[in-house]
Amino acid sequence: MNQKNSLGLDNCFKDLENPIDLFREWFKEAKKSEINDPNALALATAGKNGVPSARMVLLKDFGMNGFVFYTNLNSQKSSEIKSNPNASMCFHWKSLLRQVRITGKLTNVSDIDADNYYKSRSYGSRIGAWASNQSSILKSRAELLKSIEDFKKQYPNEKDIPRPKYWSGWNLDPHEIEFWLDGKDRIHERLRYTKKNDKDWEKNLLSP
Repeated sequence: MNQKNSLGLDNCFKDLENPIDLFREWFKEAKKSEINDPNALALATAGKNGVPSARMVLLKDFGMNGFVFYTNLNSQKSSEIKSNPNASMCFHWKSLLRQVRITGKLTNVSDIDADNYYKSRSYGSRIGAWASNQSSILKSRAELLKSIEDFKKQYPNEKDIPRPKYWSGWNLDPHEIEFWLDGKDRIHERLRYTKKNDKDWEKNLLSP
């Protein structure tokens, strides 16, 4: 029989006042059990027209200030974010039968953070950031491959490739985080944290 926390939930929910601390615990477990990309998440955005779009991106950093991913600032997702910074993330860890949903507002990371992460990427990934006009129409695959080769010639030194100004990161500052655990007969366990101010969060159980 599973142990329960003070709210009557499975003990994996613990009794933490800050959802970032709980996310950190769940993420540690996901990294042990997920075969591929435990940091993969579905990112949902919507532009001025209100039409939603979702895609998978990779979480590259997180902490008390939010959840960070990197992308081309001219991509569809970035264009939508610039006109409507409200967004949602969803992590689904099938091996754990858990998911986490996060909603909040997106802002750009600092140039220093973007530079530091860019330098940590492989040579090919850094070249790709220059070569790809993300989300634009390609006449042919050959067009992209030629662009990659051209930038390799322009930046042959793997240790000296500047970050494109149109490539950076976004940080989601959460105002709501929900933790979900699969339950027998679809009687799932759900715990939602809602931000009250800069430091404090309110916890509520949700019906499955």
